Amino acid sequence: MWKGRFQQASSDRLKTYSESVSFDWRLYRHDIRGSIAHARALKKAGILTAGEFSKIEAGLRRIEKEIRTGRFTFDAGLEDVHMNIEAGLTKRIGAAGAKLHTARSRNDQVALDLRLYLREEIEALSGLVRGLQKALTGLAARHEKDVMPGYTHLQRAQPVFISHHLLAYVEMLERDHGRLRDGLKRSDECPLGSGALAGSTIVLDREAVAKELGFSRVTQNSMDAVGDRDFACELLAALAIIGMHLSRLSEDVILWASAEFGFIELSDRHTTGSSLMPQKKNPDIAELTRGKTGRLYGNLFTLLTVLKGLPLTYNRDMQEDKEAIFDSVDTAKAALEIFAEMIRGARFRTGAAARAAGDPALLATDLADRLVLGGVPFRQAHEIVGKLVALSARKDVPLDQLDPADYLAASPVLQAGIIKAVFNVATGLSARGATGAPSPKNLAKRLTHWKKRLP
Repeated sequence: MWKGRFQQASSDRLKTYSESVSFDWRLYRHDIRGSIAHARALKKAGILTAGEFSKIEAGLRRIEKEIRTGRFTFDAGLEDVHMNIEAGLTKRIGAAGAKLHTARSRNDQVALDLRLYLREEIEALSGLVRGLQKALTGLAARHEKDVMPGYTHLQRAQPVFISHHLLAYVEMLERDHGRLRDGLKRSDECPLGSGALAGSTIVLDREAVAKELGFSRVTQNSMDAVGDRDFACELLAALAIIGMHLSRLSEDVILWASAEFGFIELSDRHTTGSSLMPQKKNPDIAELTRGKTGRLYGNLFTLLTVLKGLPLTYNRDMQEDKEAIFDSVDTAKAALEIFAEMIRGARFRTGAAARAAGDPALLATDLADRLVLGGVPFRQAHEIVGKLVALSARKDVPLDQLDPADYLAASPVLQAGIIKAVFNVATGLSARGATGAPSPKNLAKRLTHWKKRLP
C-alpha cells in the first residue's frame, strides 16, 4: 500500500509483528458498511460513476458473504481487515476498487468501524443487563416474604427480606445500564471524512454519510476524530464496573452456597463436581465471574495506558485498543448471559436463611430504637443495649431471653410488653417504612416497579 515510497520489501518479522487482521477481521461487517457509504459519497462528489459505485457495492456485498461463510482468505501481509477487504475488492472488480480509498485514511476508517461495532455491542450488552435484572427480580418475587440476615463486615447485622437483598443488585445493574446508554451517546459521532488527520481537498458530504450509517452527528475536529478513543475507554470503564457488581454478587452466591451458610442451592446444570471428592458441588460460574473481573479491569487499564502518552493524532500504539475492547465485550456478554441463566435455576433454602435471621441479637438496634421512643438519647440507648448484649453473652442465653429484671435494671423503659414486641422479626421489618427500607409495603411497590420496567 506504500510501495511508491519504499525501495525494499517489509521484513517478514515486521509483517508478523504488525499485523492485526488475526483479530480485527471481526470488524468486517462494519468496515464494509462504512465503505459502501463512503463510495456513495464519492459518487455524489463525481469521483465515482454510477457504474463504478454499483460494482463496488456488489463486490463488497460478495466479500461480506464470503467472510460470513468462511470462504474469504485473509492475508496477514496486508496487515488489517481494511486492506484485506480493499485488496479483495480490487482483485474482483478491477480499477474501480482502487478508487474506493479516495479521500479517506485507515485512521478515520478504523475510528468509524470501532464506533459502529461498539454501538452494536452496547445495544446487545444493554439487553443482557436487562436480562439479568429480570432474572434477579423473578427470584426476588419468589421470595418476597422470606427473611435472611443482612451483613456488615461479614457479620450478621439485621434481618432483611431475601427479595430486598436481590433487588439491591437490580439497582446496581440499573446504574450499569444507564452508563452503557450514556456511552452510546459518546459513540454517536461519525468520524469518516476526517482523513489521516486534516480531512481532504476532495470534500465529501459527511452529513449524508453519517445519516446513512445511523449517526446523529459528525465529528467537528478532524484531529480529534482520528485520535479519539474516549468512547472506547468509557465503555471499558462501564464493563469494569459491571464486572465489579457481578463479582460482588458472585461472592454472595459463593458464601450462600457453602455448607456454613446453606442459604441457596444452585442447579446441577450450573455447578461442577470434583475429580476426587464425590460429594462436592462447586459454584464455578460465580468463581469464574469473580476471576474474570480482573480481565475487565486489566483491559481498561491497557487502553488508558496506551493512550496516556500519545501526541495527536494517530499513532500505531492505538492498534492495541482492539484486543482489549473485544475481550471486554466478549467477557462481559458471556458473564451476563450465564449469570442470568444460573439465577433463574437457583432456589433459596428459606428455612436455613430464616433460622439465621432469627438470631435475636439482630434486633438489638430495634431495642435501642424503642429506648429512644421512650425518651432515652440514642447514644445512651446504644450503650444500654450494648451492655445487655454483653450480659447475654456472659450468661450464654439469647438476648430476648434475659430475666425481666435484667431489662428493667438496664432501663425502666424496657417493660415486658416492649421486649416481646421488639423481638419479632416480622414486626421489626414492617416498621421499616422509610423509602428504600425493607418493609413489606416498600418491597411490594419496588417489585411492581421492576416487573413493569422489565417486561
